[in-house]
Amino acid sequence: MITPPLLARVAEAVCLNPSAAYLRGKFPDVHFTECSADDVNARFKPALETDQYELYLISGSTGHCLEITADYEGATGIIVAAKADE
Repeated sequence: MITPPLLARVAEAVCLNPSAAYLRGKFPDVHFTECSADDVNARFKPALETDQYELYLISGSTGHCLEITADYEGATGIIVAAKADE
């Protein structure tokens, strides 16, 4: 389960080093995926945003594919989406 305080700690870590390998080392119980913010459908809103990254909650609760979710309790991971340089 992801909580708002945990997401805030992840956002702080992302600002230091956004790589999934680094984040997995700091938060071993959380699944991390990296992509570009352009790769995320605009209909989804980030759960938290920094100057350079959008963080989305993801869930694998269906047992089939990962899904973006707004449900903190059902979230098992975080997408770290890098914003494109303007």
